[in-house]
Amino acid sequence: MYEVRPFGTLRGQDVPLIRLTDGNCTVELLPYGAAIRAIWVPDREGRATDICLGYDTLEEYRDQDACFGGTIGRCANRVGGARFTVDGTEYRLTANEGANTLHGGAEGFHKKLWRYACGENSVTFTLDSPDGEEGFPGDLHAEVTYTLENGTLTMDYRARSNKTTVVNLTNHAYYNLAGHNGGPVLDHGLRVRAERYTPAGEGNVPTGEIADTAGTALDLRKDTWLGERLGSAELAASRGYDHNFVLSGAPAATLWCPRTGIALDMTTTLPGMQVYTAGFLTPRKGKGGAVYGPAHAVCLEPQFFPDAVHHESFPSPLLRAGEEYRQSIACRFYVK
Repeated sequence: MYEVRPFGTLRGQDVPLIRLTDGNCTVELLPYGAAIRAIWVPDREGRATDICLGYDTLEEYRDQDACFGGTIGRCANRVGGARFTVDGTEYRLTANEGANTLHGGAEGFHKKLWRYACGENSVTFTLDSPDGEEGFPGDLHAEVTYTLENGTLTMDYRARSNKTTVVNLTNHAYYNLAGHNGGPVLDHGLRVRAERYTPAGEGNVPTGEIADTAGTALDLRKDTWLGERLGSAELAASRGYDHNFVLSGAPAATLWCPRTGIALDMTTTLPGMQVYTAGFLTPRKGKGGAVYGPAHAVCLEPQFFPDAVHHESFPSPLLRAGEEYRQSIACRFYVK
């Protein structure tokens, strides 16, 4: 079941808030950024709890950083040197994080107003990105369909282009299973099915190496309390986790909060997952006057590996002209 409500106005165009509900969970979505604004799930006492950080106004989504809940593209994460070469042609991208391109450039897909169409238990957002936007080649048509059913939120991604291009789409929800206003997530448990990760150098751009997680703070194959890891010297430069894991099983990740009992299992067709514990999230006002800050959330971002276009040993993020990009992410919410 869906419901459409007013939310704001952008450049003279009304922007609604779309609510999906399956009788147990409710998800709030915005055409701006094809974003998740809220996820309401029952805790162990049956109380509806919003577990997704977000803003109260469209202006905050437009003006603030952090990509709260947004669909990231054309290329999630970083492209080193803000350039890449395909079939002998070099493409220079917008450098919006030092010398690198982050999350699609100066105005990535999370800053775009998408079209939308509602179904009984789903919403499909569509966006057309013209050839040369942020430096990327090809006229790209992108879609993301959110479906809520039986306590599971599924995100299905589709894209096609008339030129070979880079496509790497994901969602950037900030999860706090104690509630969006629950403060630091140090008491959250996390498991990631990954024996390997991609070490990064300057600017958090991968070196091209694929290393073992065993014996490091990156080993999350068993349930791990975040409070026991986030202060690790190994994670000091990234202020916690901000690392890409090479996925090896399903579910790809499990996050759990003992305060509420709320847990989520995430599965995906994508080969990697950036785990970010919001170490660089500056203090700010969020929904309902809540104050968000560092380590107040966990982002689980399935994707192709960062800077994959420069490393032949990484799964390729290239979408060839005439082919279709098809990937999926699913989050199952339950009480543990």
